[in-house]
This record gives sequence, structure tokens and C-alpha cells, in this order.
Amino acid sequence: MIVDCAHYREGQRQHEGPMELEEAAGICMNGDGFVWLGLFEPDAAELAQVQRRFGLHDLAVEDAQSFHLRPKIEQYDGGIFFVVLRTARYVDERAEVEFGEVAIFLSERFIITVRQGVASDLHGARVRLETRPELLRAGTAAVLWAIFDIVVDDYAPVVESLERDIENVESIVFGGAAAPTHRIYELRREATDFYRTVHPLLGPLDGLERGAYMPLGKELQQFFRDVNDHLKLVNEEVAAQRDLLATVLQANMAVISVEQTEISVRQSETTKQLTVMATIFLPLTFITGFFGMNFGWLIGHISSLQVFLIEGVGTLVVSCLVLSLWFRRSGHL
Repeated sequence: MIVDCAHYREGQRQHEGPMELEEAAGICMNGDGFVWLGLFEPDAAELAQVQRRFGLHDLAVEDAQSFHLRPKIEQYDGGIFFVVLRTARYVDERAEVEFGEVAIFLSERFIITVRQGVASDLHGARVRLETRPELLRAGTAAVLWAIFDIVVDDYAPVVESLERDIENVESIVFGGAAAPTHRIYELRREATDFYRTVHPLLGPLDGLERGAYMPLGKELQQFFRDVNDHLKLVNEEVAAQRDLLATVLQANMAVISVEQTEISVRQSETTKQLTVMATIFLPLTFITGFFGMNFGWLIGHISSLQVFLIEGVGTLVVSCLVLSLWFRRSGHL
């Protein structure tokens, strides 16, 4: 789907609203200025039409239809560059990071952006750049800077939100309680995916700042240097978050191990108490069972209360005293 298509000349947009694709291709062939074409999740037929109009390379178009590519800059014949950026945003409702992608076809006469995912909105970059005609006069390189700038600026809220989530888990773990292990793994995975979004972009952006891919004016070079500084800061923070989450995960496993050990100790103590009680009742049960049998000898000899107290109750008391003395000497009591 074509989101916007505009012709820029001398730092100004030349018309209101999006223009037709055929008209934009004709301007690139015969007019002056440049065309900025924005596409959002186009299908194969729409990309094929754009490819025919602007002479894009097959491999670059194929990559533009893919998702989760590594950030990169490639150069093709005809002075056309192909740039891949990964975008990110934090979704508060789901408490997770959502990733998107922007593929960019760039030449002196046109810049085509192919967005994948909701997290790849570039409308703010276009609006911001249209208010700064002095930058738009620099051509498509200025548009590339604006895209880099908004993508890297959008990384900062993600870093802050991840930091908040990590602090919440960290406070639980180092407070002596066990945090849900799956939540730590989710944060670890998100931090890893975010690192793969940020870190590979360092080399291409550094090359752009030095003018290794295309010549840049001194002023525009300073703007790229500012974006590069922000990206390096984000990269350092994301790397630190990954390391911290690894430590938190280890600490959480240690807390879980301590809790399991405490449970085992309590179970062992309970088993010990039950064993002591069973040992006490074993001889008592035997004695009471013996004297409860209706043999003639027992009935004939236990004929008075005194005999019952001495032979019946007395043996129970003696058994309890013997067991108590044995438990104390063996350390069970």
C-alpha cells in the first residue's frame, strides 16, 4: 500500500497529497529534485510494479519482502543503495517489545521506503523534514538521516521500559523472593532481540558518518554523527541489560534452590517427628495388644486393680521411660 508519494525540489514539496506512481517515475527520469515514495507492507505485485518503474535490483526487492533481516547497507549498480533498519517500540498493554522493519531504496533521484510492522511508522520523519527546507535541499541523503534519526530516537523509550521491567524483577529476586522464571526469560529474549536490532547498525551508520557510502555535506555529516552517538549509547545500555538479566537469572535460580532446600529440611524434620511418634507407639501398641487378648491365663491372673496397674499400666510407663532415655542419648530429643 502506498502511504505517500511526493516530489521535492529546492527543499520544498511540490504538491499536496500523494502523487501517482507513473508520474513519480517520470519525474525521476526527466525532472529535477527527487521523489520520496512510502510503502506499508506491500504485496509482491505492488513491489514488482515499483521495481519496474524505478529499476530496482531483484535481490534487494526480495529482501524488502522478507522480515527480521539483519540491519545493513548494500550498494547495487546504477548508484542505488539498499538499507535495512529494524524498528522497535514498547507496548504497555502487553508489557513487551514489538519489532518492525524498514527497507530503503536510495539514489540521487528517489528514496523508497518499505515498512513492515506497526512499529515502523515514519510519518514523523517526513513531517519534521518538510519543516526544515535547508536540510531537504541536501537531497535523499537528508531523508535517510531523518529516517535514521526517528528510528534511533524510538529506541530510547524501549530502553527505559525494559530498564523498568528489569528493576521490578531485580527488586523481587534480591529481596529474597523468587520471581517467575518465565518472565526473566522473556525479558532476556527481548533484550537479545533488541541487541540484534541495535548492534549491527553501528558499522553502517559509522560508515555513513565518514562518507564511505555517499558524499555528505559538512552540516549533514554532523547530523549523522549525532545519530551515531545516540545509537552507541543505546547499544551500551542494551548490552548492560543483557548482562544484568543473566545475573538476575542466576540469582533467581539460587533463590529457588534455597527455597527448595528449606522445603526439604522441613519435610525431613516432619519425617523425623513422625518416625519418633511411630517408634513410641510401636511397643505401646504391642503391650496393649498383648494384654487385650482373652487367654485364660491372663483372665485368671489379672484379677485385681493392683495387678492391672503393675503389669498393664506399669509396663506402658516403663516402655515410655526406656524409649525417652534412648531418644535422649541418641540425640533425637
